[in-house]
Amino acid sequence: MAEFYPLVEPYDRGMLDTGDGNLVYWEVGGNPEGKPAVVVHGGPGSGCSQRNRRYFDPERYKVILFDQRGCGRSTPHAGDPATDMSLNTTHHLIADMERLREHLGVERWLLFGGSWGSTLILAYAERHPERVSEIVICGVTNSRRAEIDWLYHGVGRFFPEQWARFQANASPAGQGGGPTWEEAGGRGGAGGRLAAAYARLMADADPAVRNKAAVDWCTWEDAVVSMEPNAAPTPYGNTPPREMLAFVRIAAHYFAHGAWLEEGALLRDAGRLAGIPGILIHGRLDLSSPLETAWRLIHAWPDARLHVVDDSGHMGSDGMRDLIRTSLDEFAQK
Repeated sequence: MAEFYPLVEPYDRGMLDTGDGNLVYWEVGGNPEGKPAVVVHGGPGSGCSQRNRRYFDPERYKVILFDQRGCGRSTPHAGDPATDMSLNTTHHLIADMERLREHLGVERWLLFGGSWGSTLILAYAERHPERVSEIVICGVTNSRRAEIDWLYHGVGRFFPEQWARFQANASPAGQGGGPTWEEAGGRGGAGGRLAAAYARLMADADPAVRNKAAVDWCTWEDAVVSMEPNAAPTPYGNTPPREMLAFVRIAAHYFAHGAWLEEGALLRDAGRLAGIPGILIHGRLDLSSPLETAWRLIHAWPDARLHVVDDSGHMGSDGMRDLIRTSLDEFAQK
């Protein structure tokens, strides 16, 4: 079993007013005089997890957690269909992180996260490299349209029955709402179109339609990680209903828009990370986010090094968790 630091209670918390009607929940734990670090959660729309604080030595780190717009304890919540999703984009989240850093009086901070959090970390760091001391990422993604297409279409080669249901459910009637496999292969970009179809379902006035779409989306996500040797059964399907609605609504919204990032921009602009030490940790068995993105990133970012965990997929393993803790211990010395 991976070893973790004790879970200590936050010594400060609050709601950050973004100035546009959103309030972003944040909390700080550990040593008030310690090395500042911020946890950037995945999803998008999953909310922060208390267990992420246990990777950090509470004697040496000042650990900041926050719930990104629309999820967790931030308000308004995306599980509410009245919440305006036009105010929830990658660029809004980057601005929220900067506002939070300034609010907490942090000069520079270490960034830690994975999956969607990886994309947001890289987007923030490339825009504000002078504010970043180090980066630790587990499960590297760039949210390129090619990656989105893989996750919501290409990987269906391994799960054709489940993908057929996923695309068939992409309409209120649940019958043939998405492109067929042949149509998708001919035109490309089916993953983004399916995400857009689910985003429309998540905005439907009928709560039954929204609830079914959320379950159908999470059923697909569970299928993709189902072959991982260390994944819990149905990790997405076990999400509580309100949190599931927010997660699926936000994720579909982001992936339908290519995360509002120019295709390949994070790899193209990785030179802006020069001088920032980075550790990338990625599971070889990760079907959700294949290793290729992490491999390309280390060749564009000379100050980063990559650890490949042979027994891990997207949901992690004890080996991956040990590497995360030892990587953060290494940077705590600086």
